Amino acid sequence: MRILILGAGKMGSFFTDVLSFEHEVAVFDVNPKSLRFIYNCLRFTSLDEIAEFAPELVINAVTVKYTLDAFRQVLPFLPSECIISDIASVKTGLKEFYEESGFRYVSTHPMFGPTFANLDQLATENAIIISEGDHLGKVFFKDLYQRLGLHIFEYTFEGHDETVAYSLSIPFVSTFAFAAVMKHQDAPGTTFKRHMAIARGVLNEDDYLLQEILFNPRTPAQVEGIRTELNELLDIIQHKDAVRMKSFLEKIRQHIR
Repeated sequence: MRILILGAGKMGSFFTDVLSFEHEVAVFDVNPKSLRFIYNCLRFTSLDEIAEFAPELVINAVTVKYTLDAFRQVLPFLPSECIISDIASVKTGLKEFYEESGFRYVSTHPMFGPTFANLDQLATENAIIISEGDHLGKVFFKDLYQRLGLHIFEYTFEGHDETVAYSLSIPFVSTFAFAAVMKHQDAPGTTFKRHMAIARGVLNEDDYLLQEILFNPRTPAQVEGIRTELNELLDIIQHKDAVRMKSFLEKIRQHIR
């Protein structure tokens, strides 16, 4: 299959490495310098090259801020039978775009990233395939993710957004709270160092990605839940209430079993 990957960033490079030994892969990036360390594939910097390549599948792996712009840029140069796809963690506006594009499409979300995941050992990681898409496109990604050892789940666009609001907004907000009150430690303990590593990783993400996840309409309810639990914990601490503290710890231990 002729596959065009948009974006030579971390995830674009990952998909290139995974697919280039079994498919004819080309990578398009508007910044030629980004293509320097992309191997075993064709490297495109012009739209005319895309037209000549005539891809059968496009995987949009650009930064989430530019996902729709990248699609709009290349669509006029794609054959009508091409399947277009994205791996974006934020699906805002994508369903409407796909339905108006006239192209077959498939949308997925590998629930891991190069910041924390070991891309050579993905057996504990997950991937979401959006149910509203082309059957053959979904089959392609299901086969790919199975070969990578990922646990695969299928959601609608709506269900995906609900999942992201829960699974990303809660750890992101918790990390922000930690970083907001963080002070330099000359001799940090193990727990502190682990939290610090997580905070650095999260805050190394693209600002637009963080913003879009937190601006998800379902995020405020999750943040409100954090505030409610913090208020309860603060009251327990202020009153040095050992009985309530024991009850609180039992409750939250149940959540992580």
